[in-house]
This record gives sequence, C-alpha cells and structure tokens, in this order.
Amino acid sequence: MALIDELLRVAKPLGDSIRIGKGPVVSVRDSKVVADNIDKIVRTAAVGNPREKALAQWLIRACALEMGAIPASIHDFYLARGQGKTPDDFTVPAINLRALPFNAARTVFKSAVASDSCALIFEIARSEMGYTDQRPAEYTANILAAAIAEGYAGPVFIQGDHFQVSASKYAKDPDSEIEAILELSRESVAAGFFNIDIDTSTLVDLSRETIREQQELNYSHCAELVTGIRNLDPEGVTISLGGEIGEVGGVNSTEP
Repeated sequence: MALIDELLRVAKPLGDSIRIGKGPVVSVRDSKVVADNIDKIVRTAAVGNPREKALAQWLIRACALEMGAIPASIHDFYLARGQGKTPDDFTVPAINLRALPFNAARTVFKSAVASDSCALIFEIARSEMGYTDQRPAEYTANILAAAIAEGYAGPVFIQGDHFQVSASKYAKDPDSEIEAILELSRESVAAGFFNIDIDTSTLVDLSRETIREQQELNYSHCAELVTGIRNLDPEGVTISLGGEIGEVGGVNSTEP
C-alpha cells in the first residue's frame, strides 16, 4: 500500500477537514473538525500497530504545525528572564505527565488558553518512559494533540526530564551508558523535545575529599553530553539544556 493511502486510512476520522498531498504534505481545511476528532488519531498513535502508530504520530505533528502549536526550546526565554527582560511575577511549571497524557495535557492547555499563558513545560523522564512504555514520539503526539483539541496556538515546550545515567550500568560499561543517553537524546530531538535535562549526578562520589573531586565524573560527563546534544540543534534552535548536581531528596544542596 502506498504511503499516501496508508496515511489516508489512518486519517479517516478527520474526514475532509484535512487534505493530504504529495510529499506527503498536510493542509488543514477545518480546524474545528480536526480539534473535535483528534482524540481518535491519538488512540491510534498510542495503541495501533507499529506502522499505524508512526503514521498517526506524524499526522498529529503535521496538523499541529499547521494549526500553530509548535514544539519549541525555552532557551531564549530563560535567557531573557535572567537578563531582566521579562516580568518576574510568574513561574514556569514543569509538569510530568505519565498516565493519560492526552487527557491531562488538555486540562493544562485549557487553562493556558483561558489565562493567555504559554510559559509551561511538559516533560517525561528516562525512567518514566520505561515504566509507562512511552517513547518520545508518542509523548509528543499526545501533547500536541491536546493543544489541537483545546485550540492552543503558540510554543509547546516538551522536555526530556532526568535523562539519567544508571550508576550500575555505568559501572559495568561506562561508554555504552553514556552513549545510551546520547541515543535517547537523538530520538527525543527528532520527536520535538527541544529541552533536555542531563542527569549524570548519579556518578557523584561523596567518599572523595573535595567537592571538585566528588563532582568530577558528574561535570565531565555532563559536559561530554552537552557537546553531543549541541550537535543535534536544529537550524535556528538552541536546545535548552539543564544539569544536576545531586540526587533529589538526599541532602540539601549548598552554594559550593
């Protein structure tokens, strides 16, 4: 079956509200019909067979771009905030949606539309991808479909949260574990994750004498991963990168 025919079959619930042309290229004819029926495409994107899932995920992203819901990096916004170029009377919530992400994200976007807000992040951690069986492209499809359903147009900040190095796997094969984080980053950027939290803090060794020595593996591998991910920056986009200095919930961080 030709790719266009496969896409048309997956897109059938949207009827004549979209047009799929050569390329393939998607154009939206009736945004309300798309918004009212995008949940049916989400179902396929989550539980269809592998081929159907991939096509549905692509279709959702294509419709979202047409309707103005654009995966984006929050990097420039954070720089402006740090330079005092934005108001300081708001926060930027980062929301980990693990179960029913489409439904939960719809609630978030509904509030965002009502309050004319866009400074919010949807994120999922490496560990959460594992136990919820959600790869980056599926997560992005859920979030962008929710934006479509609620009529949200603007930047959509999707983040890979705690792309964390496993200390036990690192102990057995350091190079393979670092490469696993890079490979996940490649997959995530391709899926529209333009914000990534690098977490090599599991390698901190508190048995060493100085803070510099304790953090050495952390900061050196974090820098290595930053270099690798910087090579993934799409044209015109600077991926927003974060790092970690220690495990949450252990001891309080200090200024040093």
